[in-house]
Amino acid sequence: MTNSQSTKGQDAGEQTNAVYSETAIDHMRNPRNAGVITNADGQASITGPCGDTMEIWLRVVDGIIERASFWTDGCGTTIAAGSMVTELAKGKRAAEAFRVAQQDVLDALGGLPDESVHCALLAANTMKEAVKDYLAFRNEPWKRAYRKC
Repeated sequence: MTNSQSTKGQDAGEQTNAVYSETAIDHMRNPRNAGVITNADGQASITGPCGDTMEIWLRVVDGIIERASFWTDGCGTTIAAGSMVTELAKGKRAAEAFRVAQQDVLDALGGLPDESVHCALLAANTMKEAVKDYLAFRNEPWKRAYRKC
């Protein structure tokens, strides 16, 4: 690696650190709860206006979200938002997780650049839909047989 390549790499890292909080960078690099929960109690998939898709799965025990996981085909910011929204939902009642909003995700990540705030909205909206899915199946379990795989 040449000196100029090394400097460019450092500049990119410094720019990332200046734009994103340490928490956001940590969730980008080390996402929590990534992956699928088979036979989930609630599930949702949403494609945001930027084209990123997020999917969230929930495992609920006695009304409490015991596990929450996500998958996305999006950028690092979308990964961080998915990671954080699942962390915010774990251990909460479904109604509490339903109320997790874009601002909660942004606050927990230490903020995001203006061009990336929609990633937090995608994560919050996908969580809301996963909770709604859980509630629909809890109230009418026969619908589970008709769920798309």
